[in-house]
Amino acid sequence: MTLASSSSSWLELTNKVCVVTGAASGIGAEIARELAAVGARVALLDRDEAGATRVAGEIAETGARTLAVGCDITSQADVASAASTVERELGRCDVLVNNAAAIYAAALMDIDLDKWNQLLAVNLGGVLLCSQAFGRQMIAGGGGSMVHIASISGRVPQPYSGPYSVSKAGVKMLSQLLAVELGEHGVRSNVVSPAMVRTPMSEVIYSNPEVLKRREQIVPARRISGPRDIAEVVLFLASPRSGYVSGQDLLVDGGLSSAWLTLIPRPGFEKQDAEKA
Repeated sequence: MTLASSSSSWLELTNKVCVVTGAASGIGAEIARELAAVGARVALLDRDEAGATRVAGEIAETGARTLAVGCDITSQADVASAASTVERELGRCDVLVNNAAAIYAAALMDIDLDKWNQLLAVNLGGVLLCSQAFGRQMIAGGGGSMVHIASISGRVPQPYSGPYSVSKAGVKMLSQLLAVELGEHGVRSNVVSPAMVRTPMSEVIYSNPEVLKRREQIVPARRISGPRDIAEVVLFLASPRSGYVSGQDLLVDGGLSSAWLTLIPRPGFEKQDAEKA
């Protein structure tokens, strides 16, 4: 038995219908690839339909069954149409990965209310709309798993990023509410919160060698995560292997959140002081 077939058997996601939003690039695209690699049927939803189609085509070359659907997750009509298309073409949704999100720079004292509402509509409202539409399919099918991509910024304020932290904190609470309200239907809901992830969207940051070095130095794992680091955690929460896990927020940060005190000067208690003792 190969490693791939062993993983597929263990995760029990073969032929499960998995929907990934924001799947045209970055973390979403990698989640779609990893799900397909373990035998799932994957629907890639994105406002960038051409990008989703390209990724779906690449995955289909491996023999997996995929479907690309253009969808603006802030539109209830779009989401309803996408849900109907997925059910018709692939079957009822078993797994929903709410990954689509937006971010922009803005100080709270200067932010335009329309931009505030627009970002919340994507990062929080879109999660609700997709959870409703595909959650109904899960209920009809006797259960399923929702995995929502939040952020460490939902736990720790990320200033000058508009309502991003607010939206991601909201995703965590929304997930907990879904876990409570849908649990009786066999539907689980969990959150994955990445910290720093190197993706095409964030490459402008990491292309600066000095910034990359400084960021790596504050992470105990001494590296910046990639999309696959996040995707592998998503697969576990999507699968029956996490069947008694619901309402949780799993932080994927290489130990960063445990290392805050190492960033504060502590004369006499630094690494070099301990090594001399």
